[in-house]
Amino acid sequence: MVKLLSVSVLLMLFSVSVMAQDYEDHDGILMNHGDGHLMDMAGGMVMGQNTDTLPGGCDRISETKEITVHAGHKYAEKFPGRMFAFDTQEFNFKPCTKLTVHFVNEDNIRHQWMMHGLPKYLYPKGMFHLEASGPSKISGTLILPPGDKTYLVHCDIAQHMEKGMKAQLKVGKGDGDFPSIPGVTAYIIADDYKATLPELAIKAEIDAANTAETIAITPPAKVTSKAPTPDDSSITGVTVIGLAIGLLMAPFLARKFKGMSASEVVTYIFDLLRTSFDSIVKWLSSLIKHKILPKK
Repeated sequence: MVKLLSVSVLLMLFSVSVMAQDYEDHDGILMNHGDGHLMDMAGGMVMGQNTDTLPGGCDRISETKEITVHAGHKYAEKFPGRMFAFDTQEFNFKPCTKLTVHFVNEDNIRHQWMMHGLPKYLYPKGMFHLEASGPSKISGTLILPPGDKTYLVHCDIAQHMEKGMKAQLKVGKGDGDFPSIPGVTAYIIADDYKATLPELAIKAEIDAANTAETIAITPPAKVTSKAPTPDDSSITGVTVIGLAIGLLMAPFLARKFKGMSASEVVTYIFDLLRTSFDSIVKWLSSLIKHKILPKK
C-alpha cells in the first residue's frame, strides 16, 4: 500500500512538472538580432522593440505602463460567430508613453499581438510585433508617438483577425474607431443566424441584379473644366506674412520635428490646427452664450 502511494505521488509530481514545461517563457531566451528584432528557436519573436529612443515630437516619456494581454479561443466565446480573441479589445494611453506588453498565448497554435501605423523612421515596417507559438509568454517594449491617434492591433496569422482577434489602441483621445472590433464597434457585415443558405443565395442574386440594373441606367457624369483664375500678383501680403512667421518659427519647428518624416510632420500640423480650431469654436460659443443671449 505504501509503495502504491509512493508511486502515485511520484507520478503526480512528474505530471505537474511536464505540464509546467508546456507553458514556455520566451523572455529569458530571446536573441537580439539588431534593430529591435528579437527571436528564439522556439517560435517567440519581438519586432520593433524600442526602450529608449523618443519619437519625434516627444520631449520626454510621459509615463511608464505595463499591460498583460491574453490571447486564445476561450476569449471569443462571448462574441457569437468569432473563433479567436484577445481578453481586451481596447487600450488607451497618453502620448509618449513607454509601454511594455506581456503577451500570453493560451492556445496550442501560433498567435500575434501586432500594432500597425507607427512611424517607420523609428519602427521598421511601421509596426510593433509580438509572436508566440503555442502556450507561452513573450514581452516587448515600445514608446508611443505623440498626438491623438487610434492604432490597429491584431493577429496576422491567416484568418485569425477575421475570426475575431483584433483590437484598437488609442493614444490620447484617438482619431476615431476601427470597424468590427469585437464588443466595441459594429461589424461591417452583420452576422445573420436566422437566414438559411438558399435564402442567402437568392438574396445575393437579387442584389447582384439590382446593382447591374443601376449601373446600366446611370448616365455617365459630365466632365466640366473651369479655367484657372489668373493671379494679378505672384507675391501678396499673405505670402509675406507667411514667410515672416515661417522664419521666426523655423528654429522651434526644427527641434519639434526632428526625426519625423514629411507625412508625419503634415499629420502633426493638421492635428495641431484641428485642436486650435476646436478651441476657437468653443471659445466663440462660450462668448456668444454669455454676451449675446439674454439672461433669464
